[in-house]
Amino acid sequence: MIGKLEGPTLLADAGRPAKLAEAPMLAELVKAGKLPPVEQRLPDEPLVVKPLREVGKYGGTWRRGFTGVGDKENGSRIVSTDKLLFVDYTGNKVVPSLAKSWEFRDDGRTFVVNLRKGVKWSDGQPFTANDILFWFEDIYQNKDLVPLPTIGMSINGKTGTIEKIDELSVAFKFPDPYFLFEDIISGNTPMGNGHATGGITLMGALAPAHYIKQFLPKHVGDAEAASKAQAAGFDNWVNLVKFKNDWSLNPELPVLTPWKTVSPINTPAWTLERNPYFWQTDPEGNQLPYIDKIQMTLAEKLDVLNLRAIAGEYDVQGRHEMLQMLPVYLENAQKGNYTMRLDPGDYGAEVQLYVNQSYEADPEIAKWITNRDFRRALSLGIEREQLNEAFWLGTGTPGSSVVEETHPHSPGPEYRTRWSTYDVKQANELLDKAGLTRKDAEGMRLRTDGKGRLRLELTTIQAAWMDQTAVCEMVAQHWRRIGIQADVKELERTLMERQTENNELMISVRDASTAGSLPIQPNAVIPAQRTSGLGPAFGVWYTSNGRQGKEPTDPQIRKVFDLYRSLGSLPRQERDNAAKEIWRIAIDEQWGIGTVGLAAANLGVRLVKNTMGNVPERLAQVRAARHPGATHPSTYYFKS
Repeated sequence: MIGKLEGPTLLADAGRPAKLAEAPMLAELVKAGKLPPVEQRLPDEPLVVKPLREVGKYGGTWRRGFTGVGDKENGSRIVSTDKLLFVDYTGNKVVPSLAKSWEFRDDGRTFVVNLRKGVKWSDGQPFTANDILFWFEDIYQNKDLVPLPTIGMSINGKTGTIEKIDELSVAFKFPDPYFLFEDIISGNTPMGNGHATGGITLMGALAPAHYIKQFLPKHVGDAEAASKAQAAGFDNWVNLVKFKNDWSLNPELPVLTPWKTVSPINTPAWTLERNPYFWQTDPEGNQLPYIDKIQMTLAEKLDVLNLRAIAGEYDVQGRHEMLQMLPVYLENAQKGNYTMRLDPGDYGAEVQLYVNQSYEADPEIAKWITNRDFRRALSLGIEREQLNEAFWLGTGTPGSSVVEETHPHSPGPEYRTRWSTYDVKQANELLDKAGLTRKDAEGMRLRTDGKGRLRLELTTIQAAWMDQTAVCEMVAQHWRRIGIQADVKELERTLMERQTENNELMISVRDASTAGSLPIQPNAVIPAQRTSGLGPAFGVWYTSNGRQGKEPTDPQIRKVFDLYRSLGSLPRQERDNAAKEIWRIAIDEQWGIGTVGLAAANLGVRLVKNTMGNVPERLAQVRAARHPGATHPSTYYFKS
């Protein structure tokens, strides 16, 4: 089931094919006079993609399942080629996308991107440098819309700017050398995610200026902007703009993706339809995508989604399949006419406990979860081998959250087990030494403020790909052996993310899949962003350069912040060495407590109908690849 890592080839120098072709459904619209000919819709400089195996056939509806409004990544990852730069299917090589070329200038202080000539938004309007400049000046720099800057637009705490060179070129300028920016703008980051994924949070480095301007006070005045918001049912223009720039909720939003939303995500059937102005072709001049539509059917419970997949109701589904059900999938594969694929990751925790170091709601709890020995005791109190057998079917590797040993950021194999083996005796000794010696009649440790039993709360995500709630309930049973009471609370994904950012959660539970991308996505390792459950208030402090949030007093957190801040300007080898030091500190401190990883449970169990063509045997579990995005799903097709 773990096949060959493979994907399509980008023909960067191919030029526009001499003969162009289009899907029959679009040809009918051209014939009816409702759409310009394909020659007028495709750019002068399209991106030519050579499919993995063969030129595909047009038509069909790709059936998938999704779990609700919080499951936007389900579609975003499929359409996420609307980026300035991307990576290849391995996730390791930067390749062209909306930008045909790019270069560093001024000793790494300036990064220039050159756009493709003739690219159009899905409504037929030109995509130019103005759409990048509009995003930067009218959206990103508007504090009402984006209150906090993204760390991707700064180096050494100093912010960068974007300048227009001409209609098809822009320069990202920074005060210091910023060699990491190539990875920022091509990777899975707020800056690099493109319009569909990034636009949901008003990021992405581009936006359709001609459309969004009509909702901004700067362009229409305060009164008209407020009136439009009220008419649309929003309490202010800011929330209206957020809605209008969300491709999953707003079908009228112009996009640059292979498919566009026609039935929004807040309905039982999130439906996407081909973009008639999509700017990519295959080598024979066939405009991509091959598939006409994508229809995702709502399944609020994972067991419902999995049962539908097993019954053969999905064509390609690589999200939310549960590893625990793999035997059942295999048993029904022939009947359902599908093949199962496993895409293991290179990160150590498919379920990680994010211990909030900036937590304030309960001072007694905050005192303990910010105590290093307490965190180490919690980690030592987890029987990971049992978790692996019960939930990973023995396919995972128990241990810390650290990346696998061949990763350039690995601090060494000894960090796999550091503070991450099962040792009840040592855990109890650490807790006693810390001062938690008083217990109740059931042997559970008591708070030191006289308010009863010490209770930790683990908050999990509803309908996650791994059953986090069940995993944490088993962890809670383990912790009873060291006298720690843990209560497990399950939340819908969007609500959990909001409470995380508001610094409300004591210990949140997620995967650590960003661990392999530390320089650009630190959330799973250090609390350098607002979205990190390791300390969101510290993330606000870090990204705002101390103007907002909560300043950390822990010297180790200050140290990793200093190391992290240095990464952007460092050459590759020095950057890797600094990342190794961050990992050493993070594992020693146990801000993030790992369980089991190096497996396929998180987005790595994939069902592929045997009727589908050009679908790779294996996808790279590298965050920058936005799998399956880097394999260009626009080249998938129905063989029959």
